[in-house]
Amino acid sequence: AFAAGDGAELDVRDRDGDLVISHDPATADAPSFETVLALYGRHGHPGRLAVNIKADGLAALVATALHRHGATARSFVFDMSIPDALAYLNTTTPVFTRFSEFEPHPALYEDCAGVWIDSFRGPWASAERAIADLGRGKAVALVSPELHRMPHEAAWAEWARVFMAASNGRGFGERLMICTDFPDPARDAFAPLISRPQRNS
Repeated sequence: AFAAGDGAELDVRDRDGDLVISHDPATADAPSFETVLALYGRHGHPGRLAVNIKADGLAALVATALHRHGATARSFVFDMSIPDALAYLNTTTPVFTRFSEFEPHPALYEDCAGVWIDSFRGPWASAERAIADLGRGKAVALVSPELHRMPHEAAWAEWARVFMAASNGRGFGERLMICTDFPDPARDAFAPLISRPQRNS
């Protein structure tokens, strides 16, 4: 992903006092968060890192690691519990809240730098919600439907139409991101409306 110039979504949790990349409880072969951040730095911090927090109590460790690798401004954290989110908001790490059909009122909205817009059961994440959040000065990350085992083609077509109309063709730069398993087709479908797609990892 980094060699291709893309960002990535990384599921981060702890294992024996260290931060690792793992969606599920970490095993011994889970890659180190520090190793991935070093690789990200060697490639010039491409795209954005969406750091999905999978365990509480890691705010200081995550913030320190991002800062050490010069990645704080190129990253954001999300998906942590509300008490844990408060700890991240006390760091320099950008925090995203989440909107979905189950979270119609994103927690800590005013305090967060952006919104992770998801749809778990379909049809797909709301482009209209994204436009509203962009209009309020928030960054936005849209979750593409294939990440929930749903077709993505119709969603992408609607998103491109809505974003093109809302931006008058000027695009949104790095304030608009799409998390997808298909970054190369996404780049073609949405250029020049969005930054480089984030690969789901």
